[in-house]
Amino acid sequence: MAEARVVIVGGGFAGLNAAKHLGNKEGVHVTLIDRRNHHLFQPLLYQVALAALSPADIATPIRSVLSDYENVDVLLGNVRTVDFQHKKVTAGFGAVPYDYLILACGANHSYFGRDDWEEYAPGLKSLEEATEIRRRVLMAYEMAERTHDRELQKEYLTFVIVGGGPTGVEMAGAIGEMSRYTLGRDFRNLDPRNTRIILVEGASRILNAFDSELSMKAARGLEKLGVTIWTNSRVTDITPYGVKIGEETVRACTVLWAAGVRPAELSHRLGVPLDSAGRVSVEGDLSIPGHPDVFVLGDQAHFEHNTPDGNALPGLAPVAIQMGRHVARNILREVRGQSREPFQYRDKGIMATIGRADAIVQVGKIRFGGMFAWLTWLFVHIMYLVGFKNRMLVMIQWFWSYVTLSRGARLVTSRNWKSEKRFELAYRYINTFEAASKAAREKNAGKNGTKQTTRAKKTAKVMRKSAVRKKGLRKTAARAKAVRKKALRKKK
Repeated sequence: MAEARVVIVGGGFAGLNAAKHLGNKEGVHVTLIDRRNHHLFQPLLYQVALAALSPADIATPIRSVLSDYENVDVLLGNVRTVDFQHKKVTAGFGAVPYDYLILACGANHSYFGRDDWEEYAPGLKSLEEATEIRRRVLMAYEMAERTHDRELQKEYLTFVIVGGGPTGVEMAGAIGEMSRYTLGRDFRNLDPRNTRIILVEGASRILNAFDSELSMKAARGLEKLGVTIWTNSRVTDITPYGVKIGEETVRACTVLWAAGVRPAELSHRLGVPLDSAGRVSVEGDLSIPGHPDVFVLGDQAHFEHNTPDGNALPGLAPVAIQMGRHVARNILREVRGQSREPFQYRDKGIMATIGRADAIVQVGKIRFGGMFAWLTWLFVHIMYLVGFKNRMLVMIQWFWSYVTLSRGARLVTSRNWKSEKRFELAYRYINTFEAASKAAREKNAGKNGTKQTTRAKKTAKVMRKSAVRKKGLRKTAARAKAVRKKALRKKK
């Protein structure tokens, strides 16, 4: 009997766990296709962006993870289309046939129709974006150190994070922690503790997925780190020199985006029903309606069958992991002639870290925060990391950071390897910001100058009228005096 060909698109939590569960199993041959050669532990990506960890601490080559499974092949490429009729996927290197297809392509940023904002407000979904955020944050402090313009320095030390979910909260807390505890002893001409951090959330509170008491606790923890929280506030524009929130403009060198996500573009090319967010609506066994041999998992899937609260499952790592393992089990059951089982999610809870020794955890009706929650957060994330080496490195790095209050990955790097372009590109964003900031200030100064000129002209006009009036009065008085003298002479 020929082996069933299983093609997995995406090496994230769902795809990788499906491949591992199918590894070295009889009756199946697996091909995993990903556009990157590494599996990324996204829950800790913000720590790379804020210089707490190095990229290699949270990323592992997919080939090394799956090297012990003889029936698993790994291909580097970007899948562009899926042909349901002929049962094949097409990537940049050619077509790959399948008997079972697992789509676990993840999600990208959503700027809600304003993709032009991405240049000024990068999101956090990849190592490239994490290192770019790290570069912008550290460069802001470097530029603030060397400038003598106090207004410009204030703008350099202003950070705006758009989105009050776990990612936005964790980034805001990390910047506050770094500015208060890490950078203070490294700079001479500025006080990093004067850093202004603004967390913007459109809803009435941050961390809406959590209980309201935990949300308030997180808000108090952020405020202790110097974070200002703006709720019920919506961003209306992002420019090179800042962000517009409602009618108010906040001048800031660094704006970070954590406000929304959208599924991979491949979902829109499938020709199947999608929800309002662009996710593929799936059956109870995670297959696409009308295509029982095609499964959609993780952030790409809209699953609302037998969920704990009746809503679609969120895009969390535990959800993706359970989905990947379940689909792999169903494929093996079908290969052995058994029937499929419906997917049932087991809620593992949600958690978020605010800062050093402070976090919140919610598991069902169990809710707690503080030091114990932070230790729980550390343990869970260490256990989910792929690879023993990564776990040990991260544990050592966290312990060292906790004891010394230092961050060992504060490197400003450029993505360009050419020497003549490297520094030009590294400073391009800063130069754009400075030019835009200067132009905006000159424009405001010009408006103020015009107002002052107009006011001066009005004042001068009034003074001229007054002078003319006084001159006329003097002439009248002189004529009256002359008439009186003439009358006196006639009397004499």
